[in-house]
Amino acid sequence: MSGRLPPLNPLKAFEAAARLGSVSAAARELRVTHGAVSHQLRTLEGSLDAVLFDRSGRRLKLTSAGALLLPAVTQAFGGIAAATAQMKRPATTGKLSITCVPALLSFWIVPRLHSFTEQFPDVTLTLAASNDPTQLHSRDVDVSILYGDGNWPDAWTRLWSHLQLFPVASPTLLNSRPLRSMRDLEDHVLLHGDSDGREWNTWLAAADGADLPRRRQHFMGDARFSTEAALYGQGIALGDTITAAKLIADGELLVPFDLGVPANNAFYVACRHEMRAAPIVRVFIDWLFASLEADTLPEPHSMARTILRGRSGKS
Repeated sequence: MSGRLPPLNPLKAFEAAARLGSVSAAARELRVTHGAVSHQLRTLEGSLDAVLFDRSGRRLKLTSAGALLLPAVTQAFGGIAAATAQMKRPATTGKLSITCVPALLSFWIVPRLHSFTEQFPDVTLTLAASNDPTQLHSRDVDVSILYGDGNWPDAWTRLWSHLQLFPVASPTLLNSRPLRSMRDLEDHVLLHGDSDGREWNTWLAAADGADLPRRRQHFMGDARFSTEAALYGQGIALGDTITAAKLIADGELLVPFDLGVPANNAFYVACRHEMRAAPIVRVFIDWLFASLEADTLPEPHSMARTILRGRSGKS
């Protein structure tokens, strides 16, 4: 079949010249010289043994042979262009399995999930709350969003966000049991979002409260549970600049101290190296970073002075 087809470049010159009605215009579109287009047209006419253009006037006109050829050439080039565009377009249909830090999943991703669904309605997500880096190598997991140091061998990893940590509490709790100074912390339950108290130790050291007696405290293993306990007025938790931001902006949590400290770890996006090239993985990761960049909520710990001024009448 290929032996019966005319050469490709002369066909391109023919289609452009017929569509534009001018050899000069075709040359400009194809970024070649006027002479090159004329040569390609003569080559095509010679290969077909047919005259394709009436060149008697200022504007090219198709002969009956040219009029017969043009629709087939136009359709063929249109099909090639459409197939090429489809090949370059990311696949946005299928299933995607994601594990995510529980607090980030509950308080940040789920509230924004509608924007992903609107952009990619044919992608079905399976979301699991987990901060287990060993799942990076599971064939059942496509993408993981982890809280840690980012050092996970044999995986593609990219920093998503650093964090600041600061105490948060419910308005109901602070109205019934004020928290105006570091010493008042002794009368409250400390809610730990980790299993060893390291993050509260970091914040207390920065606040010159390392020696503060800790009469009552609970260890919950994840910031989602310590934050939820704080929402229910069960004690004082450590919030962060990502997961607690909307709760603070909505007034569900208050920031009693104007002091934030860098978290020991950060949020990372990670996956197996072979999954990184999958178009459906790329669109989800791109959405994650674009959503973070578009986030307009204020830094939560910067709201502390405003909150304290509203409660005490002075800064």
